[in-house]
Amino acid sequence: MPEAARTALLAGATGLVGSHCLSQLLSDPACGRVVAVVRRPLPLSDPKLDARVVEFDRLAAADLPPVDDVYCALGTTIRRAGSRDAFRRVDHDYVVALARRAAERGATRFMLVSAIGADARSRVFYSRVKGETERDVAAVTFDAVHLLRPSFLVGERSEHRPGERLMIGLFSGVAPLLVGPLRRYRPIAAAVVARAMRVVARHADRGTHVHESDRIAELGERDGR
Repeated sequence: MPEAARTALLAGATGLVGSHCLSQLLSDPACGRVVAVVRRPLPLSDPKLDARVVEFDRLAAADLPPVDDVYCALGTTIRRAGSRDAFRRVDHDYVVALARRAAERGATRFMLVSAIGADARSRVFYSRVKGETERDVAAVTFDAVHLLRPSFLVGERSEHRPGERLMIGLFSGVAPLLVGPLRRYRPIAAAVVARAMRVVARHADRGTHVHESDRIAELGERDGR
């Protein structure tokens, strides 16, 4: 299938990274169609956009057309979800169900926004869930899985996260001092992460690839479109 005819499946289109990903995909000539799975109708229309309202608890049976590339920016916080179980349902169960359903619909590439420090063996609950999600997505049959682990995300959110804003402010102040292996801890713009997802999706690499935050910045800033 020609690259220009590829169909993208996007989850998390109303979130910080997902909203940038949506606008970039709609303007990207390499993407012929964007299928966005959402909880409620999106407040925009575009000839390339196919927004499908789905029940995320039933993603395994979601009505999806054949797709090629999956961009997953689903995610929440324990505070917003209300409990650890609810957080895991969004950040793990929904993501893995999406991967399995997309593979059934012919997807060959899966790009996942994970988090810095993701590790299925971590003692930190958040990092452990993110790591388990990476592991279980990578176990689904795709030609390529790209796991992006951004540091603190910078951008305008629809929700108020005072703790995160404080950490971003602290790390932004010392960012010039974070060099070498510490570069991965520099705050990163959500738009840059979205661009990096598109960059790796265009690569013909096979297998599972982990992109730490400093590498994401390199990829996303190289592609300024």
